[in-house]
Amino acid sequence: MAVALDQISVLHSGLLEYEKSLALQREIHQNVAEGTSSNTLIFVEHPSVFTAGRRTKDFERPTDGTPVIDVDRGGQITWHGPGQIVGYPIVRLEKRNEVVGFVRVIELALIETLENFGIHGVQIADKTGVWIRDEKGERKIAAIGIRVAKGVSMHGFALNVCPDLSNFGRIIPCGMPEAETTSMEKELGRSISIEEVTKILEPIMVKALGKVSI
Repeated sequence: MAVALDQISVLHSGLLEYEKSLALQREIHQNVAEGTSSNTLIFVEHPSVFTAGRRTKDFERPTDGTPVIDVDRGGQITWHGPGQIVGYPIVRLEKRNEVVGFVRVIELALIETLENFGIHGVQIADKTGVWIRDEKGERKIAAIGIRVAKGVSMHGFALNVCPDLSNFGRIIPCGMPEAETTSMEKELGRSISIEEVTKILEPIMVKALGKVSI
């Protein structure tokens, strides 16, 4: 029996290996595309892992032989790990070919979330993700990589709450060697938890996704 597609279910997967999370995404994506599941937003935290999008170049990868998982999303290489909120919106898009516009919606939802904690995030032209820009320069606090197939999105965003940022030093994240990576914890100068941020982020992101999905 088909379900209503004007709602967004939220799934909290906890700490989950990337490969298992990817399999879950693909299963839900197929169901949403077929109209047998509602639009779904997955929240997950991954054990330490590097993933590479379609545009990743060899010199951007780790030089120490660390394994990298190649995936079919946009963007380049990034790191996921504890202390980072990863969100996978699997939604049927109203404007199925406007991937850039969808990315901008996600960015604005993340920026609104950061404002709740006194962090001023910004969008930067020609640079995907959410950034901090001030007298200290530009620092990336959230990364985004999306794929749309059959009009349904998958993959998503990663917000750095309190991760070990040294992992980003092993790669050229998002193909930008000049870009510093930061976190909410670093910007605030205090401890902050995944749970503290998720309870603010979830309703903001669900509302934003509801405006661009069917």
